[in-house]
Amino acid sequence: MPDQNASTPPLVSLLAGGVAGGVEAIATYPFEFAKTRVQLRNESGAASSKNPFLVVGQVFRKEGYRALYKGCSTLVVGSIAKDGVRFLAFDAIKNSFADPETGAMSPFRNLFAGMCTGVVASTFAVTPTERIKTALIDDARTAKRFQSSFHAVRLIYQEYGFLGMYHGYAGTTLKQAGATAFRLGTYNILKDFEKSRHIDQSTITNFANGAVAGTVTTYATQPFDTIKTRSQSAKGASTVEAFRSILADEGVRGFWRGTTMRLGRTVFSGGILFTVYEEVAAVLNPILR
Repeated sequence: MPDQNASTPPLVSLLAGGVAGGVEAIATYPFEFAKTRVQLRNESGAASSKNPFLVVGQVFRKEGYRALYKGCSTLVVGSIAKDGVRFLAFDAIKNSFADPETGAMSPFRNLFAGMCTGVVASTFAVTPTERIKTALIDDARTAKRFQSSFHAVRLIYQEYGFLGMYHGYAGTTLKQAGATAFRLGTYNILKDFEKSRHIDQSTITNFANGAVAGTVTTYATQPFDTIKTRSQSAKGASTVEAFRSILADEGVRGFWRGTTMRLGRTVFSGGILFTVYEEVAAVLNPILR
């Protein structure tokens, strides 16, 4: 994917991306948990604490450390699927956009390839798993109806039907299209720049490139993430309803709520994701080529 050539087997992209996504999700989940809690409404309609670190402390004291991983299994499964699909799709789309003679891609084509990949990932993996993860986190602080991820799926399906799994699809897809465009696009642009300057590619440079890509992605796509979270609460809401509730509660600044924790997650997750991907791909390439 980011550093692979056209001869890399698609199976390598799928497996290496899935492993990288699972490792990244487990390592950074407390950041995701706190960010999600900060973005959700309290039952009274008032916004929750704006300090994500305070949220983590309160949850730890009242509910124990396991509560910080509520919904984690769903996110891990979703991340394995999402990043496997994302890396595989990006490789295929990137090849179709590349210059037929040189194989090179302009920064714009890198970003557009990432955007198309985000739409694919949102449709087939991200939206349903994000819906369950967000509903579990929201339910744990309110009604506590869901006994497990599978129980949540069953209840949501009974109450809302199949489309209930796709609450927040518009916000999630906008976020994924933007996030994947900026994350994969920025990562590839940085690697192309470094190669043109003959900078060696190592674990350190891979991690640094991923961290920079994560930072750019967070600030560019945070409003979509906040809308998505409101849409995918336990009760569910349309994208328009979520947009209006955020604007009514906190104004324009409310769309960047949870940025601190998401930034903490995406900086580390970007570094972890691309570093693990490159390492796993290096192991699998000789075996599956």
